[in-house]
Amino acid sequence: MNKEKKKLKVAFPHMGTIYIAWASALKKVGVEPYIPPYTSKKTLSIGTKHSPEAICLPYKLILGNFIEAIEGGADYVAMISSPGCCRLGEYGNCIYNALTDLGYDAKYIELTLYDGIKGMYNFLRELSGKNDPILFIRCIVFAIKKVFILDEMVNLLSYYRAREIKIGEAEKHYIKALEMIKDAENGKQLKKAKKLAFEEIRKTKIDPQREVLHVDLTGEIYMVCDTFSNQDIEKELGKMGVQTRRSLTISGFLKDAIIPKIFRKGETHLQRAVRMAKPYLMRDIGGDSLECVSDVAFADEKGIDGIIHISPFTCMPEIMSQNIFPAMRENCDIPILPLIMDEQTGKAGYLTRLEAFTDLMRRRKRKLEAKNKRTALAAV
Repeated sequence: MNKEKKKLKVAFPHMGTIYIAWASALKKVGVEPYIPPYTSKKTLSIGTKHSPEAICLPYKLILGNFIEAIEGGADYVAMISSPGCCRLGEYGNCIYNALTDLGYDAKYIELTLYDGIKGMYNFLRELSGKNDPILFIRCIVFAIKKVFILDEMVNLLSYYRAREIKIGEAEKHYIKALEMIKDAENGKQLKKAKKLAFEEIRKTKIDPQREVLHVDLTGEIYMVCDTFSNQDIEKELGKMGVQTRRSLTISGFLKDAIIPKIFRKGETHLQRAVRMAKPYLMRDIGGDSLECVSDVAFADEKGIDGIIHISPFTCMPEIMSQNIFPAMRENCDIPILPLIMDEQTGKAGYLTRLEAFTDLMRRRKRKLEAKNKRTALAAV
């Protein structure tokens, strides 16, 4: 009797909750997803130990994820690569060489960004050894749907977190909701899971009269989306009565790079970035710099109370963005807090900066409201 062929175990690096989506796609093509332990101080320590000193924080965390995955039994480690000016395009070779030098024999595979559906199709074909267009398209569409739902859940969590009566209640409901989305195995189950997940988060008891500030988060996409690397900034701001919105999301990236134009609705983030950043930055200089500059202009236009720019230490595109922000003050009257993160960033000083920024926004908002009230009374 022939033994059943062993399923390949494939690991991706962590970045927020994206593992829920890619794990679903791999399962559908007969590949076993290996989810390494969520990023921790141990992960950071391992990655930092085997990384060049001047490399950015995402690289160190990704390398740490891969080492933990291989030691846990993963057969493949899958990395996302990118063309253009960002160092992400060099991560693949550097990580592969680091793993080889350390003596790990797991296979390495890359998924190149901006290859669209074709790139994802080839990626799944190489991993599974199959060539089933209908199966692969269904897998990709299913994973994309999960990504959009997960991003919607983050926005809903932020709304309830900023208004919750008991700190931490919204987070508990959110964790339960994630499991519902994670367990959905087909379109019908996902539709039902989405409804139940949103109902679960809405169980949070809130104070609808609470004074809430609205803040947009921009910067390098990994830092914005990954709670470990940004030290759970959304949770900390929520405790201070701040509702956050990620300007950079995985679903927004998919609309720009993966989803065909005929299926897109409205202006994508990149299209908006090109339009709104033009007075300050004429071309893409790598990373998420163009998007960050436009996000400041967009937040100011929408009357957002403030914007926080999160970037990894030594990231040149984000350094360029931060140098453009002062020139935008002439047209954009919005508080901006730049946060540069690395493995040495301490929690206490970080929280102090967030508290000071929140106080500044609250005083500014009250001052503007009082001014508008006086203007309205004078006009009567």
